[in-house]
Amino acid sequence: MDRVFDNYVMTAVQKPVSEALRPEGARKEEALSEARQALDTAYAWLEERLSGRTWAAGESFTMADCAAAPSLFFADWVHQIGPGFPRLRDYRLRLLARPSFARAVEEARPYRPYFPLGAPDRD
Repeated sequence: MDRVFDNYVMTAVQKPVSEALRPEGARKEEALSEARQALDTAYAWLEERLSGRTWAAGESFTMADCAAAPSLFFADWVHQIGPGFPRLRDYRLRLLARPSFARAVEEARPYRPYFPLGAPDRD
C-alpha cells in the first residue's frame, strides 16, 4: 500500500506542481487534467480497498499510512477528494487527526504559499 500512495497518488500530484512552478506554465492545465484523471482512478481504487479498514493495511497504523498522509494531503489540494469517495475522505481525516501528522501540518503552515496549487484555507 505504501507503493500505491507513492506511485499512484504522489506521482500524479508532482507533474502539475512542476508545471505550476514554471514561469511560462503553458502546460499547467494539461498537467492538471492528466492528474485529475490519474487521481480519480487512484481514489476509486483506494475507496474500495479501504472498505472495512481503519488504516491502509488494516486495523494497525503502518508505514503505508506514513506514505498516505503527505500523498493524500497534497493530492486533495491538487484535485479535491470528492463526496463520491467517503471512505477515502474519512481516512484522510483520520490521518490529519493523528498527533504526529497534525503537528507536522501545523508547523508547515507558514510555508503553504510556496506550494503553487495549495488550498491554504483548508486543513
